Amino acid sequence: MIGRDEDLDGDTLREECGVFGIFGHPDAAAITALGLHALQHRGQEAAGIVTFDGQRFHSERRLGLVGDTFSDPAVIAQLAGDSAIGHVRYSTTGETILRNVQPLFAEIDGGGFAIGHNGNLTNGLTLRHQLVKDGAICQSTTDTEVMLHLVARSKRNRFIDRFVEGLRQLEGAYAFVGLTNKKLIGARDPNGIRPLVLGMLDGHPILTSETCALDIIGARYVRDVENGEVIVVSEEGVESVKPFPPMPPRPCIFEFIYFARPDSVVGGKSVYQVRKAFGRELARETAVEADVVVPVPDSGVPAAIGYAQHSGVPYELGIIRNHYVGRTFIQPTQTIREMGVRLKHSANRAVVNGKRIVLVDDSLVRGTTSVKIVQMMRDAGAREVHFRIASPPITHPDYYGIDTPERDKLLAANHDLDGMRHYIGADTLAFLSVDGLYRAMGVEQRDPSRPQFTDHCFTGEYPTALTDRNGEAPPPRQLSLLAEAS
Repeated sequence: MIGRDEDLDGDTLREECGVFGIFGHPDAAAITALGLHALQHRGQEAAGIVTFDGQRFHSERRLGLVGDTFSDPAVIAQLAGDSAIGHVRYSTTGETILRNVQPLFAEIDGGGFAIGHNGNLTNGLTLRHQLVKDGAICQSTTDTEVMLHLVARSKRNRFIDRFVEGLRQLEGAYAFVGLTNKKLIGARDPNGIRPLVLGMLDGHPILTSETCALDIIGARYVRDVENGEVIVVSEEGVESVKPFPPMPPRPCIFEFIYFARPDSVVGGKSVYQVRKAFGRELARETAVEADVVVPVPDSGVPAAIGYAQHSGVPYELGIIRNHYVGRTFIQPTQTIREMGVRLKHSANRAVVNGKRIVLVDDSLVRGTTSVKIVQMMRDAGAREVHFRIASPPITHPDYYGIDTPERDKLLAANHDLDGMRHYIGADTLAFLSVDGLYRAMGVEQRDPSRPQFTDHCFTGEYPTALTDRNGEAPPPRQLSLLAEAS
């Protein structure tokens, strides 16, 4: 049973990470900082930039938001060079300490190498354990460092061959950007679970997680990096390397449900339009008599619009979000903790009072926040509260870069539909079906033999081996004495 008094911050799908890289531009650091601002939604714990000026690499990595560090002109001035990569982080492996902030950097045979990673390696701990056993000295607790060691240990002559040799040993999800003294490199895992796009700014190539990072700097979107593709940018131009056997892509469905910014285009699809389509399918499948459709801000807004448009029930802002409450808000007493949701959301009584409301959100994880929001609606005078979720029930945890709770903390994994409805206190509760999810994505039906999307959180069908999980590799412990000093 999930306790109702648990920390509400755990009742959400945590963001992943965001990467950005640009080659050959005189304002590389400033442009990278702007790109990271656009990707801030993908990680708010830390940010970093590494540049190369033709002779030396320069690095600035800090805990906190992008604007906390990289809005300072003096910091940008110290990041000399016309090529740069950057990273915003939410930790899914490794603690939130400075040594884990990316891009990571190492001197290897042939020069310096910096790398940033979005995703999670499902054999990262297993590889790390073997590397340490063979004498490697690890300086972080993040799985990204494994790639540095694999590249460094390769005996191949060309850097790209060493990089590919490292990729061949990885399992799981990754979108890498790397920087050497001659090249900007991007790579996407064979399933294409994590996104990566190629853009162009005044003839200078860019690699980044989402198209919104291109928009903020006025860059042109060129194309998505294909699943299993490696992009190599140098003075000679942009080269595509495809070291893996071709296979159909299987991007993460949660990019469309939750992670990507609504104004991004992922896999050729407008995220905003897809989320509205989720809402339309939700209304088609789960219609109920009501007076008003209310989104849970901000995650449920596009789906609620789609629901309202299809159902004909008016859309209203029945919950107002306070945008000035961050994750670090001090909650010193149990009484204040119990007010947690109201610190971020408050009911709009004029919309809710006396009404039958359809409350729309994008997903339901532990349910603790939903309990508070449903009660908030009732306290504001709602006559009926019908909760609608614009995705299927989350029954399995993720191991590819999404920080989900284990199964025993997932509401849908431990309760049937009526049990969930009773727990959150709604009059009715309904989810978008898996088939409805696929229809909204423009796919006639899910292919059970080779699903078109990575959807294991709903189906339990993981697209790769889970070596660390199944092998129970020992967690890294070598930073335990350094954690407080970092």
